[in-house]
Amino acid sequence: MKTEIIHKLTESFETAVRQVEEIECWSARDLQELLGYTKWDNFIQVIDKAKIACLKSGQSVEDHFADVGKMVELGLVSQP
Repeated sequence: MKTEIIHKLTESFETAVRQVEEIECWSARDLQELLGYTKWDNFIQVIDKAKIACLKSGQSVEDHFADVGKMVELGLVSQP
């Protein structure tokens, strides 16, 4: 990817950031547009995949995705 494109995308993400109780976060609707998804139904699939990746990396979905409406069911075994 060209450096110019990376700088433009970084600037777009930094512009879209919101502060909620001193925590940086992004609205899924804002990210949908920034990432070029025109339909919410397509983008929600990306969010679901991100939640799965979060779980597989040992992170709590609730710590990284606010207002999780539905839990992703994976059949993964919890690790202590």
